Amino acid sequence: MIDLSVYNKDGKEIDVLKVDESLLGGSIRYPLLKQAIVMYHANKRVGTAATKSRGMVEGSTRKIYKQKGTGNARAGTVRTGKRVGGGVTFAKVARDFSKRMPKKQRILARDSAILAKILHNNIVVVDELKFAKPRTKEFATVLGNLKIERSCVVTIGNYDENLYKSARNLPRIIVMPVAELNAGDICNHSKILFTKEAFLSLLKKNQKSEN
Repeated sequence: MIDLSVYNKDGKEIDVLKVDESLLGGSIRYPLLKQAIVMYHANKRVGTAATKSRGMVEGSTRKIYKQKGTGNARAGTVRTGKRVGGGVTFAKVARDFSKRMPKKQRILARDSAILAKILHNNIVVVDELKFAKPRTKEFATVLGNLKIERSCVVTIGNYDENLYKSARNLPRIIVMPVAELNAGDICNHSKILFTKEAFLSLLKKNQKSEN
């Protein structure tokens, strides 16, 4: 069992959660975690680089002049890659760099990333994050009280528009529901901030899947 402190918005410890490592896979699966991070970065690549081949260039397919008797070198159409304005030889085409992983592997990789953050004291649990209206300054103060000074993934139970708007102008801070949490975003940020509701719902869902 791992003891995980729960704080309020002022940064004071108000509760302690007992976390069973087995609900997060029991150990960190480094090969699986690496595979998930490679997929995360590959899926962010935009393979839009492309050039026009001779088949894409506008122009006639007629031979410019006859093959022999002119004294000139042999020449094909105006669309050949040897002529200005012609197509590119071995032209680049748009590529899809995306990768896939089975759902169970993605979940195991996510749980390994969370467990790694817990073991390295890079996870913070707060009792709630409710704002009456969008207030970036107020949210920044909460992060300061929780000693979150670098990049962070803020994980909540359900979509909260006021919280999203409060965090969107803060650099290196992203907000996402617990259902969208993934290993790539976790490993790409220094810390992860859970609401108590979101963290308990994650553990409860993992417990049900084991049963």
